[in-house]
Amino acid sequence: MAIGLNMSGSLGLSGSKPHLPIARILQMNLGFLGLQFSFGLQQGNMGPIYSYLGADEANLPLLQLAGPVTGLLIQPIIGAMSDRTASRWGRRTPYFIIGALMCSLGLLFMPLSHSLLMAVSLLWLLDAGNNITMEPYRAYVKDRLNDDQHEIGFLSQSAFTGLAQTLAFVTPSILVYWFGMDKDAVDSHNIPYITRASFMIGALLSVSTILWSIWRVPELPLTAVERAKIEAMPKSALATLEEIWSAIREMPHQMRQMALMCLFQWYGMACYWGYIVYSISRSVYDTADPTSTGFRDAVLTNGQMAAFYNAVAFVAAFAMAPLTRKHGAARVHAVCLTLAGLGMIVLPHVADKTMLFIPAIGVGLGWASIMGNPYVILADSIPAARTGVYMGIFNMFIVIPMILIAVTLPFYYGPLLGGDARNVITLSGLLLICAAVAVTRIRTHKA
Repeated sequence: MAIGLNMSGSLGLSGSKPHLPIARILQMNLGFLGLQFSFGLQQGNMGPIYSYLGADEANLPLLQLAGPVTGLLIQPIIGAMSDRTASRWGRRTPYFIIGALMCSLGLLFMPLSHSLLMAVSLLWLLDAGNNITMEPYRAYVKDRLNDDQHEIGFLSQSAFTGLAQTLAFVTPSILVYWFGMDKDAVDSHNIPYITRASFMIGALLSVSTILWSIWRVPELPLTAVERAKIEAMPKSALATLEEIWSAIREMPHQMRQMALMCLFQWYGMACYWGYIVYSISRSVYDTADPTSTGFRDAVLTNGQMAAFYNAVAFVAAFAMAPLTRKHGAARVHAVCLTLAGLGMIVLPHVADKTMLFIPAIGVGLGWASIMGNPYVILADSIPAARTGVYMGIFNMFIVIPMILIAVTLPFYYGPLLGGDARNVITLSGLLLICAAVAVTRIRTHKA
């Protein structure tokens, strides 16, 4: 029997693919370093940038809508399109490059914003680029690796997420304490120059790491038969939407079970990212004024704490691989979410900067699991021929909770949470514990 490629681009008999050494798997996922560096910059700086430009605290989730809305619209469409792409550069590669270029432009110009409108518009560009790159990158792992390497493939992406966000969050502090930049030096729109320098570094990393990954570990080539099948598929916008709707209707039961977990998990994480700086500014620096030195200190402190928990995530992601293989992704994820939830509940009550790092350990363990284990569960439940579209649909489970926070939190931030960001962080912790309970109800099986 001849050895050929199946529809997911895999080489060998019965869907087997070349077994990659760990070093090659790390190289193929290096692009996640630039991609997640960008996300780290957004998490740590977009709220403060909006505040520097005059935004109200209660409206921050609305101003952050670019990420979830572009994810909701773009990732399923890009997923379906990449499944049907048979270009000379590969199925996923064109989307990697286009997304990375858009992301770099958004990062380059974001800290130059002179109005809320400009910052919001650039965030839409930045998030569109991130989302165009993200979904094909998830599908790329399933395309390129055998089933027995999915755990290390997705958890290495989680590790690079931890490393990249560690670097993104700590870069402003490095610029201040190692290179002598003035943390209080701001432009005419109150945006610190250390923010501008950090975003320029991110713009460079976004493109360079993606290009390195696709150069060192290119996609597996399609056979002539497979290429003909893909090229015969309808490419119209209507056909793409019909494919997405068909995939939703035929969604595997296990994937449906993950929806409730994602609702609690991502609503909680969005709350945390949006308000942790404002919580620290109150609990540690006793200020809520975004133009004060104390607030800028809170931004740096959050960067240092977030760098620490992402470093924890980087290490934990590798340690998690054998645990996931032994005990199952769902069980490990439930434990990690619980630890993250408890850490978030403790954080608002910590008034000493150095003590913030203890509950941050739990946040790091939870973040490592969030970026890896759900994708292990998902990859085992979806058919290979629809990897791209299902990875895109799964992103809807992530962004819909983020849209919900944008349209709900402004209404109860004052009446129910007292206009205090510390109460938002407590809510985040409770929601992650609810997600841990929900994940225990998921019954795993191979597609």
